[in-house]
Amino acid sequence: MSTDVARMPAAITGVWPRQRLAVAGAFLANGFVMGSWAPQIPVLAGRLGLSETHLGFLILAFGIGAVLAMPVLGAATARFGSRTSTLVLHALLALSLLPLVWAPTPLAAGAAILFFGASMGGMDVAMNANAVSVERRMPRAIMSSCHGFWSIGGFLGAASGGVLIEALGAIGHLALVSVLLLVLLVPIARNMLEDVAATHSDARHDASLTPSGTGAGGAKLAVVGIGLCALFGMVPEGATIDWSAIHLRQDLGVDIALSGLAFAAFSAVMALFRFLGDGIRDRLGATRTLRYSCGAGIAALLVIGLAPNLAVSILGFALLGVGLSNIAPIAFSAAGNVPGLKPGVGISIATTIGYSGILIAPSAIGFFAERFGFSAVFLGLSGCLVAILFLSGLMRGADRQPGS
Repeated sequence: MSTDVARMPAAITGVWPRQRLAVAGAFLANGFVMGSWAPQIPVLAGRLGLSETHLGFLILAFGIGAVLAMPVLGAATARFGSRTSTLVLHALLALSLLPLVWAPTPLAAGAAILFFGASMGGMDVAMNANAVSVERRMPRAIMSSCHGFWSIGGFLGAASGGVLIEALGAIGHLALVSVLLLVLLVPIARNMLEDVAATHSDARHDASLTPSGTGAGGAKLAVVGIGLCALFGMVPEGATIDWSAIHLRQDLGVDIALSGLAFAAFSAVMALFRFLGDGIRDRLGATRTLRYSCGAGIAALLVIGLAPNLAVSILGFALLGVGLSNIAPIAFSAAGNVPGLKPGVGISIATTIGYSGILIAPSAIGFFAERFGFSAVFLGLSGCLVAILFLSGLMRGADRQPGS
């Protein structure tokens, strides 16, 4: 790897840190908005007098908006490049926030949340495509740490949101977030990699080298398989986000004050291993890293499902953070590097399939948990990671060399 770097022109290597920081800033901003939105949800519910059912429909509207936007932004990214798409969606995301607190009725709130979700989901596709483009020009992987910056942004937004709502009110809080987002857009726009020329050539590049050897059809089939890997990795993540606290309370009799420890342990370890993940992938390769991650995740889900007490369960959720931390980043890198497909198209297919797991998982898991208990559900979720093991060979594209 060091030999590759030595052969690359100094003028090219000199711009890497700026481009790397720019795409990391986009992930940080996107995560910060998501974290800032979380403490606004109960405020919105109280202001509009929403029941839990109605609130659930509004949250579903966010997911629907995100999933609907992803293929559209994939096509836009393929045509205009990931930089333009990321910057436009970044600006739209800033403009989508205040309508959330101005909406006078549940119907208006639903429309505002649909637009908010579309902005979030569209930016997600574009910034992941830009991360792939930057990663191709670097001597090392960066995708996992980009997702680590998203986690940091989410933490900062969630940690500051309640305090700012109390100090500034709901409107003042989101107005401040909007301003911060627009201010951050300036340095990101100045430094983000422009990849439109490379994007236009990618559809013709190495089309014969698709995993199935069948050109564009094989490329699309491969990226669907990669998207399924992302889906199977996100279902246990969604289960942890939505149901871990209830699992601790119902199955282990944990007090409400301690019920959040499972998700806290999971998210903290996941963020840590996302920053470590790029180095691990560079040493082991994407396929081996994914397989080891699945092994850790399967072990974690078995520990969670069989845990006799809180301490063992928390250990299981922490280990699950290790196992799941790098599955989606590796999948998105691989999707953006499928020969014969432009990065935006590949990533949009993978993200649409993957994020649909976050939509499907909560209701499906609730259905099964009501009948079999959460311990059985977490044990059963290990099957998702077993499925990834069978598809792990599709991740070889995440190891493409710089400049390829």
